[in-house]
Amino acid sequence: MQPNNATYGTDADLAASAPDAVLRYANHPRGFAELRLPDGKGPFPLAVIYHGGCWKTGIASQAYMAPLATRWQALGIATLNVDYREVGDGGGWPGSFTDWAASARLIDKVAARYPVDRAAVTLVGHSAGALPAQWLASRQGADGPVGARDPLMVRAAIVLDGPGDVGAERPAFDALCQFSAVDPFMGGEPMRFPERYKAISPSTVAPQLAELLFVQAKLPAPAAATQAAIAAGGTKVAVRENAGASHFAIITPGNPVYAANEPAMLAVLKGEN
Repeated sequence: MQPNNATYGTDADLAASAPDAVLRYANHPRGFAELRLPDGKGPFPLAVIYHGGCWKTGIASQAYMAPLATRWQALGIATLNVDYREVGDGGGWPGSFTDWAASARLIDKVAARYPVDRAAVTLVGHSAGALPAQWLASRQGADGPVGARDPLMVRAAIVLDGPGDVGAERPAFDALCQFSAVDPFMGGEPMRFPERYKAISPSTVAPQLAELLFVQAKLPAPAAATQAAIAAGGTKVAVRENAGASHFAIITPGNPVYAANEPAMLAVLKGEN
């Protein structure tokens, strides 16, 4: 997975719509999110989207998730497509986590100003974006990357070909990225910083969600132990595996693999399960 920010995952059949608003959550260049609103009066469910890119600067940004955000916008889902810092521009441990926590504070601001249903928020992460999609909904202690924090109150999460547990799936995720991605992001290997990996593992603190849907392609389903740890927190866990599918097919409107999984995603986004 080589750096190519212009084309990363942009094989979509759908051109991205212009955002209705670009909202800032931090002063650095990547501290923003694009808001897209459906036509109509609402209130609309809200998908908060976190892009992938192996947490390495220069590979990706929020731009490649815009076609998916546009597709969901057309289907009645408001979307908040978030950019954030990665390794190389101030991200990693703890900078990326600081950005994710700050970006989440936009949710209440959006719900107060726009026709969005605060009770119908879903965190969505593709690839490396799987981590904020789960971590934000987890309670953290003082050993967490931004210190003690309460879980973000959201209804659900969708992981799109991402890890369920970064530490447990470190070899598989590095293989997907085609370089060592996890250790630079975490600041070192698990033997060096076991407390860091433990702090963000669902086996330590499960995300507080009504449901969590994994739609996998290149990555396998999370291990049974990971799924059980997430479910132990009261979350309904579902996994859809797409053997042989590309890493981007599952997020590409117009692709048959995406089309096959779209109803399941919409059911989560709309709270129909």
